[in-house]
Amino acid sequence: MAVNRIRTAPLKPSKPASAGWKSMVVRVLFKAFLYFMIGSVIWVTVLKFVPVWVTPLMIVRKFEALSEGRNSKIYSDWTSMKEMSKEAPLSVVASEDQLFPTHWGFDFKSMGNAFKYNLRGRKIRGASTISQQVAKNVFLWQGRSYIRKGLEAYFTVLIELIWGKERILEVYLNVAETSSMTFGYASASQRFFYKPAAALTRNEAARIAAVLPNPIRFSAKNPSGYVLRRTGQIARQMRMLGRDYVTNL
Repeated sequence: MAVNRIRTAPLKPSKPASAGWKSMVVRVLFKAFLYFMIGSVIWVTVLKFVPVWVTPLMIVRKFEALSEGRNSKIYSDWTSMKEMSKEAPLSVVASEDQLFPTHWGFDFKSMGNAFKYNLRGRKIRGASTISQQVAKNVFLWQGRSYIRKGLEAYFTVLIELIWGKERILEVYLNVAETSSMTFGYASASQRFFYKPAAALTRNEAARIAAVLPNPIRFSAKNPSGYVLRRTGQIARQMRMLGRDYVTNL
């Protein structure tokens, strides 16, 4: 009598639940990274042509003033660099980043010197280029962290590639904090010197640039002795560089 034997397929070992969970997390993170990369490129490209009306720092200053019961009006007046005095862009390059026309967003020599200085001294010295400052002011939050510095480097590369030097400098002249609740050279010119940015003299532009490292502590309207000395130094550097130094970026 024949006996029919039923053959059964060997059981496959089941995957542990943790493997599926890890795979899902990797997929989510990869998609988030991909969306961020695409979104950031689109964002930067749009701002190459659209004025930067508001920045994260402006929002922070607004809420600080509201929480403290102060006047929360933000003074900001987007103005094309072509409508500004040539002394305005020259002053920020002379005071903040004299290698701006030639570097690719980073001044590695200054960064190295600042790193060595900070290892020895108590006071922190920065070495951010104008491009890095624009990347931080327009796209990121204030503060010090490795994540923010990494994102700052990423956006610095993007704006150097997509915007170019002239647009970077134009944005900086419009978003840099120049006093309490005041941003940009046009607003500073009107508030402190009662004239449009197109009429700024060398000394006036240099005085605005002199307070940029700490516009809350220093004043272009009521300059201290330090600000006046720094103004003279910047004006001399502007004279040495020449008015055409930033006209063909």
